[in-house]
Amino acid sequence: MRKCIIRVPCSSANIGPGFDVVGLALDMYLELQVSVTGVSEGQPLECRLSYEGEGSDEVPLDASLNLMTRTAHYVLLCHNKEFPIGTQLHVKNPIPLGRGLGSSGAAVVAGVMLGNWLGELELSKERMMDYTLMIERHPDNVTAAMMGGFVGSYLRDLDAKDLERIEIPLSEVLPEPAGGVDTGLNPPMPPVGIGSHIKFGWAPEIYAIAIIPDFEVSTATARSVLPAAYSKKDMIFNLQRLAVLTTALTRSPPVPELIYSAMQDRMHQPYRAKLIPGLEQILQSVTPTTHPGLLGICLSGAGPTILALATKNFEQIATEILRRFSEHNIQCRYEVLQPAYDGAVCTDL
Repeated sequence: MRKCIIRVPCSSANIGPGFDVVGLALDMYLELQVSVTGVSEGQPLECRLSYEGEGSDEVPLDASLNLMTRTAHYVLLCHNKEFPIGTQLHVKNPIPLGRGLGSSGAAVVAGVMLGNWLGELELSKERMMDYTLMIERHPDNVTAAMMGGFVGSYLRDLDAKDLERIEIPLSEVLPEPAGGVDTGLNPPMPPVGIGSHIKFGWAPEIYAIAIIPDFEVSTATARSVLPAAYSKKDMIFNLQRLAVLTTALTRSPPVPELIYSAMQDRMHQPYRAKLIPGLEQILQSVTPTTHPGLLGICLSGAGPTILALATKNFEQIATEILRRFSEHNIQCRYEVLQPAYDGAVCTDL
């Protein structure tokens, strides 16, 4: 019998002005307990799946439909392999779904790690990122989840040959309606080096307070409210602040006034505020002046989770944001998190 545990951190994308550019891995982990017994259970794809935690009432347990096992199957098929007989997978998931903490990105990364382990492929993390980016074409969350820490990332321009199967995510990987049209062809092997990334530093004093409302905002909905084009003024506004922020967050001790100003955004937060009652007021009124220890507040990914970066007074800051949400009849919980520097990890047992 072979056994392993795969752990993948949640992630927060954008971090103020870094829309679709930066991501931060945080120490709330999706965990997969994997074993291969060599005994057939007669399950689809020869994988028996069980699940506990967030989304347990909605995540499919059919391995032919589940995002993690479909992703693992894609990795295996690219190497002319199938699930080993007697594969058993138990999932523990504390990451809330549809809240802006990278739940789907963590699932995709976990699936790629799973396929790599089951197939004994010995792929590097850099090569596994290529498989991840064939399925999730926004690199901010998945790069943070795979690589860990505070990262900037981008996709390279693919040439015409690489674009032949641009309809990824494919129905070979994801079921409809999320997947593409089933062409009947074998899934494509990813080009090498689809994306690039760099790890930034992070001051050890800085914690992330995740304020998690009790409702979901889908990424599709959050993207639908964004404009098709931005003004030159707004683009420069964000670029200037992002250039400062990626260094300001490395400095110890952190400078609250500098970080708070550098976390302002004109690319996505003003447009998504209509989806999250109270967000605009919170972003404007909860400041380092009103709450010592606070460094800055931003929308986490597509929301509705809010991320408050702080060095102290975590409970007071969280309580104030929860109070403001309650004025709009929105209930929340909060978690105080730290960066997950190692990213996704697979440990043999």
